[in-house]
Amino acid sequence: MAEHTGTRPRPAGAPGRGRAARLRQWLGRALSGSGQERHAVVFVGKSTLAATAAWAVAYHVLQAESAAFAPFSAVLMLQVTVYQSVWHSLRYVAAVAAGVAVQLVFGFLFGTGLATFALVAATAATIGRWRRLGSEGAQVGTAAYFAFSTFVSAASGLERLSQLGEIIELVALGCGIGVLVNVLVLPPLRYRSAEYGVHVLARSLCDLMSDMYPALRQGQLDEDSAARWRDRAARLGPLVSQAQSSVDLARESGVYNPRRVLRRQVGRRAFSGYQAVIDALERVTYQVGSMTRSLTQCPRDGDGPEHGEFFRRYGDLLAALTHFTRLLGDLDEDRLDEQIPRLCSAAEEAGEQCRGLAGYAQDSLPLADPARPYGILLAEATRLMEEAQYTCDVLQRTVASP
Repeated sequence: MAEHTGTRPRPAGAPGRGRAARLRQWLGRALSGSGQERHAVVFVGKSTLAATAAWAVAYHVLQAESAAFAPFSAVLMLQVTVYQSVWHSLRYVAAVAAGVAVQLVFGFLFGTGLATFALVAATAATIGRWRRLGSEGAQVGTAAYFAFSTFVSAASGLERLSQLGEIIELVALGCGIGVLVNVLVLPPLRYRSAEYGVHVLARSLCDLMSDMYPALRQGQLDEDSAARWRDRAARLGPLVSQAQSSVDLARESGVYNPRRVLRRQVGRRAFSGYQAVIDALERVTYQVGSMTRSLTQCPRDGDGPEHGEFFRRYGDLLAALTHFTRLLGDLDEDRLDEQIPRLCSAAEEAGEQCRGLAGYAQDSLPLADPARPYGILLAEATRLMEEAQYTCDVLQRTVASP
């Protein structure tokens, strides 16, 4: 079969059509999947709703002069779980109240001079380092600075008290609305579980590899495509962190979630298995990132027909791994018994493709040549196949354990 290994000429207008096609693909993934694109759409929607509701109450109902504090606080409370939203909101309100209190005390005692501001700044920074405030400690200083500005501009002592109290009121209002939106609109408590961490990461990997393997099979590897794959692989990093934290968040949500008494107590076994699966997916993510970087360094003219055949076989391997990650993206702890055989069959198929690729490359290509990335790509393919098999082994042990 003839393979085209060079870069195809681009007709006029092709870049615009390419961008439109990528936009359609992005929107399709956002509407139909659960990957990073869907996360972005959901976060934008929830942020818009929370901010708009907070502004409407603060400005139109309460007619507050500093109404912007409410939507600002509401958006900050859209944390990854309802549990975290509640605790972040409590710490945030406490931090703002502390900053306002510092300004209130020093302002009435020492006036509004520059020395007073320096004293307020130093005290707020010191309080902000209190570990109980966590990441919200920085808000002590921010609140103190805004409070100082409000204090200076107010005409009387009574007006100063009123406006500083309004800041705390608006922050509490915004936090409450943000938590309420997080609870009622696509609540992340339902999302953030060990199972969901596997789903998001596996589906994002599936989306990336499903775009890669047709191009490799058809000999359409070019610099622009390889660069886009590399950038998409790099953006998977935050999903890895989210997936790793999802196990702890799932346990955390189970402990503080009153609905836990209504659910079957299968979480302990699943968590132990899913932690190992997420660890394996983390390694897969880094391997895919390394693979895409190697593809950007691949010569376009290649080594004759062997070059094209190598990438055709590489595309076959990625197609098998795409099928595996697609199945992993639908993993359900209540149906592991029926899903694991299909996963292991897909992993075995990837193993066969990898062995065929390795045999061909060893016979036909200069794997030891550092100027050509064939050896590196083959090593990365082998590791990907091994991680797929390891994931199946982990899930089998999870189901078999008492």
